[in-house]
Amino acid sequence: MKDKDADSDRGISFGGIASAAVLALIVVVGVFMYVNHGGSHSGGGGGTAAPGAPSPAAGSSDATGFAAPAVDVFGRRVDVPNNPAGQVLPQDPGKEHRASDQDWLTAAPTGITAQHGWQRVFGASVPFSTSDGPTRIADGLATGYSHTPQGAVLAAAQITYRLNARPADRDLYVHQVKASAQQLAAYDKARSAGRLPQQQPEQVTRYLVAPDAFQIENYADDMAIVRLAARGPTNDGKQLWAAVRLVMVWDNGDWRLKPTDASGSQTEYVDSLDGWTKW
Repeated sequence: MKDKDADSDRGISFGGIASAAVLALIVVVGVFMYVNHGGSHSGGGGGTAAPGAPSPAAGSSDATGFAAPAVDVFGRRVDVPNNPAGQVLPQDPGKEHRASDQDWLTAAPTGITAQHGWQRVFGASVPFSTSDGPTRIADGLATGYSHTPQGAVLAAAQITYRLNARPADRDLYVHQVKASAQQLAAYDKARSAGRLPQQQPEQVTRYLVAPDAFQIENYADDMAIVRLAARGPTNDGKQLWAAVRLVMVWDNGDWRLKPTDASGSQTEYVDSLDGWTKW
């Protein structure tokens, strides 16, 4: 395939790493999987700090506004914030959905398809809404998501993509991942061994593309199970999407990602987005 050949000189298979959903397995399914597979997806991106040390302040910029927009590998617009951690958008609380709404579980957050809705953050394309957050950027982290299905899916995309772009960002892992003590210990061990790059190289982050659609499989006040579908390879001329399942928990006033203990893949390929919500 043409897309696969385009990166053959870099040793990257488009079909194997064409979507954020596929790459998400290195961290989301559990850092122990990353370690046990020898960190083969690390991309050689820089060193790591010792466990417990603060993350480098690459995302602590006070800059605001946007530089010239770019395009992703599919030719879609991606806005580039002057702050590498992103630029929050003005919020309209009146656009936030309520449980009484007929489309409570199927509505998309407002503003995602408008200018600045998809931003390139540490190389990855992440969504910013004008209805459900995030509402704050501080110390390189995006926080402040609505207590709604829309807020849960935004947080899922933001946290997953940021963590895959910067696997050794311990502040992100500690504050926005609901990890067990055992998972945190495995994470710190991987960082100290240099298996988690502080920043993935562009040849990896370029494939952390905006997912085309999402599903809310289950929603309650304390937990949401969401799926993200990112465009992947074609099979006999038919488009495929890599769909990853993510568990979000409502904790201390915001959504956090809960990594699974399962050793199997949480990603599957689907050949249709029927029944999915497009952004």
